[in-house]
Amino acid sequence: MKSQEIILKLPYSKPFLFVDYISKIDESGVEGSFTFDENLDFYKGHFKNHPVTPGVILTETMAQIGLVCLGIFLLDTSFNENTSIALTSTNMEFIKPVFPNEKVTVVSEKKYFRFGKLKCKVSMKNENGIVVCTGEIAGMIV
Repeated sequence: MKSQEIILKLPYSKPFLFVDYISKIDESGVEGSFTFDENLDFYKGHFKNHPVTPGVILTETMAQIGLVCLGIFLLDTSFNENTSIALTSTNMEFIKPVFPNEKVTVVSEKKYFRFGKLKCKVSMKNENGIVVCTGEIAGMIV
């Protein structure tokens, strides 16, 4: 399955789609990127006059690229409109802020995929290659 096909199968749309591009995907993991447009609505109030991307949005970006895209790839032809991938747990460490117009890259390494549960080690880097957050994320495929 090609990366653009995977993105089209995601159950999200703008303004809640946080995947621009998948640069690598295989059985062991995925790498993809997203640029946080300065006009995204949450920047208006987080924080006044000094906008920063909320941690929950960074987590969602890592989940969409690192868990859902990988899950769609792993399921391949068995993924359809009746398939759902639900987030079950996260353990994140936020290291540096992400600002408007920053491009980030998410790298996800599959820890395991069994009994309908996918668990991954994820990290997010900014354009300078500096890790801005890292952790583990898991979800159930139903």
